[in-house]
Amino acid sequence: MSAQLLLSPTAMAVCVFSILLVPLAGTGLALINSGLGRSRSAAHTLMASLCVMAVAAVAYFICGFAWQGFSGLPSYAATVRGRPWGWISTGHFFLRDVAFNGSGASLAAWFGMLSAGLAALIPIGSGAERWRLRACCASTVLLAAWTFPLFAHWVWGGGWLAELGANCGLGQGFLDAGGSGTIQAVGGLTALSIAWILGPRRGKYAAGNMPAAIPGHNAVFVLFGCLLALVGWTGLNSAGSILFMGVGPGRLALIGINTLLAAAMGALAAAGMTLTRFGKPDASLTANGWISGLVASSAGCAFITPGAAALIGLVGGGLAARSVEWLESRLGVDDPGGAVSVHAVGGLWGVMAVGFFAHFPAGANLNGSRQWVAQLVGVATLLGFVFPLTYGLNCLLNRFYPYRVEPEGERQGLDLYELGAGAYPEFITHTDEFTLG
Repeated sequence: MSAQLLLSPTAMAVCVFSILLVPLAGTGLALINSGLGRSRSAAHTLMASLCVMAVAAVAYFICGFAWQGFSGLPSYAATVRGRPWGWISTGHFFLRDVAFNGSGASLAAWFGMLSAGLAALIPIGSGAERWRLRACCASTVLLAAWTFPLFAHWVWGGGWLAELGANCGLGQGFLDAGGSGTIQAVGGLTALSIAWILGPRRGKYAAGNMPAAIPGHNAVFVLFGCLLALVGWTGLNSAGSILFMGVGPGRLALIGINTLLAAAMGALAAAGMTLTRFGKPDASLTANGWISGLVASSAGCAFITPGAAALIGLVGGGLAARSVEWLESRLGVDDPGGAVSVHAVGGLWGVMAVGFFAHFPAGANLNGSRQWVAQLVGVATLLGFVFPLTYGLNCLLNRFYPYRVEPEGERQGLDLYELGAGAYPEFITHTDEFTLG
């Protein structure tokens, strides 16, 4: 789709409505991250969520979209054997070259601003209860202004991953309609970086390095967040499919069904696994399975059958439930919100699932039908380039501006230490002056 091509009135209306739903996905993630943490840092988690959305929007507005661009806009490209490989857009800062007239580029800029914020919300789950608010905002600048737009250009902006089909005969090139890799895996790998840099919470690992259970404080937040996320993800997948895959409004029913089925099967997989293992289903892991199913559905939501979507969600939910335990016990990763398991592992699985299950319209140029190879190249890029990049940038920033809160702040809780007030003041035990005479 050309960057300057105006969408049809129907496609534009549907796309605008879908983008309006995307913030509900962020709201759901914010509630889940808050509910899975302890009550003494609940307000801090939600405050951090609001701040990173704001910081991400501003950073992406300043330079993010200039790096990302859109298919059809000018970009820097390296020529190898006579074939161009785009690596970064040549847009102007502050959206100065975007025509706000219903063009694909204008809607992609709006969608990208929300997507950058959604990606920035993910690491909050892994850094909960010990990540300073200002450091969280500083890390978001790195993500929204550089890491996310760079990979997004390669996938959504006509960059070299999208060109794998035309240049190497690998299916239709790397495909990621709703952002399983571009949003979720990028955010999830950043979450892994943050968890490693911060280290585990105090008391998480006792003698023998066995992880201690630190239950979340509000399962209602968590489960309500899942329902909000479903609505937001339906908009996310629909808008991404229209903007970057050229899908018409007629396929939106399929996208909605696939999104719901993947979430449902992800939740059932996690609930079944915990029921079998512990005798009772675990609410937090079931919620993680639900979100993992949504994450896995995004990449191929417009090109898979409902049966395939159910299978993708089933595997995604099972992977999330097992990965949470494996990361804690084997790698020592303290991830209160399950962000790494849900978004990094689930996102990478969703990317690869496109190569296994995608069915394209008749007449599509499949270029040898090696779609799974293109998807594998994308996964290798995420693990071999994006993860070292985001880890290195955050390590460097941590040296100059320490990420982790002081021990007293962790003991007291981030609500009181950084915000000056708790989320639930009526639950605080009063001291003697309130009980005397």
